[in-house]
Amino acid sequence: MNNPCVDCQSPVESALHALGGKWKPLILWHLLEDTRRFGELKRLIPDITQKMLTQQLRELEGDRLVHREVYPQVPPKVEYSLTELGRTLESVLNVLCEWGKTFENSFATQEAKAAAS
Repeated sequence: MNNPCVDCQSPVESALHALGGKWKPLILWHLLEDTRRFGELKRLIPDITQKMLTQQLRELEGDRLVHREVYPQVPPKVEYSLTELGRTLESVLNVLCEWGKTFENSFATQEAKAAAS
């Protein structure tokens, strides 16, 4: 498969193309923990619409970050997991999580200082 970002001018732009948006990092984060079914992901990310979750999963699958396994049974069973390439994002997502905690704490610290003044 060719690079999905044919117009990207840098590796950072390629990474942002694959990971960009509000939902993809959250989907990948939850798939780091375990293989998930669609309904599980929807429950874990309650603000995402079904249409958007479907679209984001398809894009992640197209970028070879997520594997979609369809089981031939009735009712249909579909599971999503990270590919080997998707697993390489674990350290990136962990750093992003730590940065998010630092970012949140900076606001709490600033509010505490303002309240003490």
